[in-house]
Amino acid sequence: MNQGFKLRYDQMRQSNPTGSDPQTVDQNDHSSPGHVRNLCFNWPDGKRMFFNYAYLIACEFNPESDKNAIQLVFSSHIVTLHGYGLDPLFISLLDHLPRFITMIDERYVSTTDQDMIVTAIAIGKN
Repeated sequence: MNQGFKLRYDQMRQSNPTGSDPQTVDQNDHSSPGHVRNLCFNWPDGKRMFFNYAYLIACEFNPESDKNAIQLVFSSHIVTLHGYGLDPLFISLLDHLPRFITMIDERYVSTTDQDMIVTAIAIGKN
C-alpha cells in the first residue's frame, strides 16, 4: 500500500481529510483578495468607476497617427480610451492585468514622454 494513501486514510478516519488544524483555519477571513478581477477607471477630478472583467466582450485598438484609441465593449457599457503609447495597455488588457487606468489631463503631458498615457476616458451605455 502506498504510504501517502495510508496517511490520507488515517486523516479521513479522524474526520480531518484535509489534514489542516481546524483552529488555524478562519472561515470568515476576507482580508485576502478573491478571484474576481475588476478594472477601475480614475479621472483627475476624483471620479472613479469600475467594471468586472467577466463582462468584457471585446477590445479594439486603433493606432491613429499621433493619438491611440482603445474601445472596450462591456455587456452594459462602452469605454473609449484616448492617449499616447496605448499598445502595451492593449496587450495587458488581453491578459486582464490592469487594475487601475488613470486619466491624465492633456495639458500636463510632455511631448518627450515615451510612456503609456491616457488623456481621455469616455463611458457610454451600450
